[in-house]
Order: sequence, then C-alpha cells, then structure tokens
Amino acid sequence: MLYDTIVAISTALSEGAISIVRLSGEDAISIVNKIVNINLLDKKSHTIQYGFIIDPETKEEIDEVLISIFHAPKTFTKEPVVEINCHGGTVITKRILQLCLAQGARLATPGEFTRRAFLNGRIDLTQAEAIHDMIHAETLQQTKLAMQGMKGSVKKLLDPLIQDILDIIANIEVNIDYPEYDDVEILTNEKILPMAKAWIQRIDQILNQAQSGQIMKEGVKTAIIGKPNVGKSSLLNALLEEEKAIVTDIEGTTRDIVEGRIQLSGLTLHLIDTAGIRETEDVVEKIGIQRSLKAVEEAQLVIVVLDGSRPLDEKDEELLALCKEKTHIVVYNKKDLHDVSDKICISAAQQDITALTDEIHRLFDHHKIVMKQPILNNERQIALMEKARQSMRQAIDAMEFGMELDLVEIDIQDAYTSLKEILGEVHRDDLLDTLFTNFCLGK
Repeated sequence: MLYDTIVAISTALSEGAISIVRLSGEDAISIVNKIVNINLLDKKSHTIQYGFIIDPETKEEIDEVLISIFHAPKTFTKEPVVEINCHGGTVITKRILQLCLAQGARLATPGEFTRRAFLNGRIDLTQAEAIHDMIHAETLQQTKLAMQGMKGSVKKLLDPLIQDILDIIANIEVNIDYPEYDDVEILTNEKILPMAKAWIQRIDQILNQAQSGQIMKEGVKTAIIGKPNVGKSSLLNALLEEEKAIVTDIEGTTRDIVEGRIQLSGLTLHLIDTAGIRETEDVVEKIGIQRSLKAVEEAQLVIVVLDGSRPLDEKDEELLALCKEKTHIVVYNKKDLHDVSDKICISAAQQDITALTDEIHRLFDHHKIVMKQPILNNERQIALMEKARQSMRQAIDAMEFGMELDLVEIDIQDAYTSLKEILGEVHRDDLLDTLFTNFCLGK
C-alpha cells in the first residue's frame, strides 16, 4: 500500500534531548496540520516551522516542537515527508505518535520508509542495503564501505558490465534476425567469444575484490593454536585487554574454545582461543581438541603460538604443517626468556604483543586499499555475481562447442538478469520482505 501515509518514531525510544516522529505519504502534511497550532499547508518545502502540538479533542498543548516539511519528489521516499522534532522521552513521543495515528496515519513496518524509497525509484537495492550497513556499522572501515554503497558505487560498478552484456546480445540478435549478413562461426569466434571472455575476466577481478571487502566488513575469523601451556590464553587476554581466558601453569587448562572480538585500527578480529592440541585420554579435553581443529579449518587467519624458550619438537612441526595452506602467523612467545631476533617474538604474559599486531596489519593492508574502489557489499550481491559468472561461463563453453547462438543467448540472458537482480531491478517480494524486516522501525 504505497498510497497510505505511514508514521513511526525514528529515534531511539528512550530519554534524550529530542525525539523525531516521521511521516511519509500523500497526507503527511495535512495529518500533522490537524495537530499543530500553525498552518502547514502553505509552507515551503525544506523549511522548519516552530509551533505546539495540540490535542484536537481537548485542545491541550502537548509539546513545543520544530516541524520539518519536505514536499515530493525531493524527499527520501519521493513522497511528502514531515518530521516532528519533539522533546525526548517515551511518554511525550508516544503521545504524538498516537495523535498522528488517530488522524489517519498507519504505523510503519520496520524499514518501510527505506522500502518506499526503493520502490519509488529514489534508491536501488544495493543503496538500501548500504543504509542498513551504515546503521549497524561498528568500525570506521565499515562506515566508509557503507558510504560508498549509499552513493551508488555498486551501480556504477555494474552499469558497464550490463551494457557490455547488452552489446553481446545485440550482436547475437542481429545474426538471428539477419543471418545472411554474417557467417555464424566467424561472428562467434572473432567477436562474441572474445567479448564474453573479456567480460568474465572483469567479473573475476570484482569477485576477488569483494572478498577483501567482506573481510573488512565482517572481520577476520582468527584461531589461536599451539601446544598446551605455550601462552595461547595469555595472548587472547593480551589482545582483548581483559582476563577472558583462565591462565595457569597446568597443561590443558583450556578445554573448550574461548571467543572474543577486537578492533585493530578498523580491522575486526573474531578471536578463538583453542584447546591445546596434544594426545590425551581425557574425554572432555578430546572434545575441545576436536573443536580446535574445526576452528582451524574455518579460520581465515591462524596464529600459531610456539614456546620461544624451547627448541621446536615434532608436535610443533605438526601444527605448522596443519596450517601451511592457511593464512597464518607464527609467533614465538616468552621472549622475556629467550628472544629469537629474526622471528615474530612476543611476551603475552607481559602484554608485549606489538610485533604480532604489526604483522596482522601488514597482512591485511591490501584489503584496506581495495576498499577505496567500488566493491560488492554483501553475500547476496556476491552470490548473484557468481551466478552471473557461471551463466557466462556456460555460454562460453557452448560457443566453443559450436552450439547455435540462439541457444547460447539463453545463458547470456541469465547473466544479465542476475546483474539486474543485484540492483533490485529484477526482484522477488519475499526477498524484499526479508531484507527490510531487518531494518529499524522508523527507517
């Protein structure tokens, strides 16, 4: 129902300096006009009016307010929008909301203002997702990525790809409609096939950059592994700057995984302190070790902690072999007892872990560089891009096999549809319901 007028409290419902009650819809201005002591109907767009909210029935003054008026179409939803800036507090804010509802507005569903902005063509689906990301951002890097998305960076990234697909389809259509003008085999091998291969190379580059963006946005799953009593829990505590894990001299103290999260200059690490990996007959410890191995398998970064005061043994070599295919950092703990000058040495017990954090920054600096470019922002967008790539790959295989171009075009059309779906220009209602339900009420 895009023709009714919606209302919601757009600020946190708690004690504060101000609260904002927002309305959007054809009757937004006339509804508020019924509960205010001034005439809003003749006020210019993008102005702020001073007045008092009045209960139409009792004529009681409810609050002293500032009212922002925005005429369509230059608004967030492209509909008339009114924002009532009242004094903060749950009682007065709810009272004003109830008055708006009594005058004919409908309570908005979560994310409905942004949904209307999308359905009315004010923003595309990737921009709507970026707004959600901005609200829930926890680091400066996440806000920068969200800001790119809000400014339409994904659309700018996709538009040339969409145009190139249309050029490929146009060449195929000309041959189908006027087959006498071109030899099909020559057209395929000399024009369409090279265009398709060049297109898929650009997709591969975009997908690689998208993975870097996801790391900066979602954080790095980081597993801390090592033999018992090498200082894994002390390292976790040093990184978190709190006593999260129990530390003792007894081997096998950590029997289950202990988790925490830190921010390192905009990079989020999801830390897992694992149980010391060793041979044991203890049933509980065995379960912890199994979970440790699974954590290593799922981790994007593995920190291997070795005892710097002792020579490497067979178990240390096994741990190094376990993570050789993963992105990993080898650190030598207990540098206060023995410092290996050419290695990454730390003293977790003394909070001396600068060498490790410097190495983490070095490893992930290139991801920050990638974020300065337009990139895909979430798993939905990445999945659809991979689907587009797969469709084009099938088209290339079909052309190399010598199939008719009208059959090849089906896969190319699928690639085109997938890209349009990223922007929401082709969409399913159930997808929109899921996406916008996750928004705040009033956004």
